[in-house]
Amino acid sequence: MSEEKTIQPSDAWFTLSGDVNSDMVHRVFEAVSGMSENGVETAHVLIQSNGGYVSDGLCLYNFLSNSPIKFVMYNAGAVASIAVILFLSGTRRYASETARFMVHKSHATAAPGARPDALNIIVEGLRADDARTESILRKHIELLPEQWAIHQYSDLHLTARDAKIARMINDVADFAPPKGAHIRNI
Repeated sequence: MSEEKTIQPSDAWFTLSGDVNSDMVHRVFEAVSGMSENGVETAHVLIQSNGGYVSDGLCLYNFLSNSPIKFVMYNAGAVASIAVILFLSGTRRYASETARFMVHKSHATAAPGARPDALNIIVEGLRADDARTESILRKHIELLPEQWAIHQYSDLHLTARDAKIARMINDVADFAPPKGAHIRNI
């Protein structure tokens, strides 16, 4: 008996890599428009990103989470920073055995000689970003108290096995399109 996957006509396979920024937002908007026009019901998306801009990641999370298309997300290498929030928009999520995730609080660099009122604006913006991203993390994953403590002050790294325990992924599995599938890059 063959365990080879069969292609469902309503499934499509994609790769998405690079910085989470306005260019990625535009590419995803265009791709989802095409998916909708082509009758895609389930989009399998391999994400490779070390992060980027919080607002762009939140936009993609909200857009994909509310799309009529079901997204299945995969991590075959690294999904870090705000890209984790993008990854969490998937209704099912998988990671290769050697993949890793990294989450952390927001950060910014002030201009040299910045005045206290300008610094206060930066701090308030970072706190708002952290509140938005943490609410999404808490909605989707279950970290141990010691992991939340690390996240509070440092980068929290998770292997695929750690991510499964935290319910960030459904299982440890590779992005493996069926033979003959057309793989599109977003």
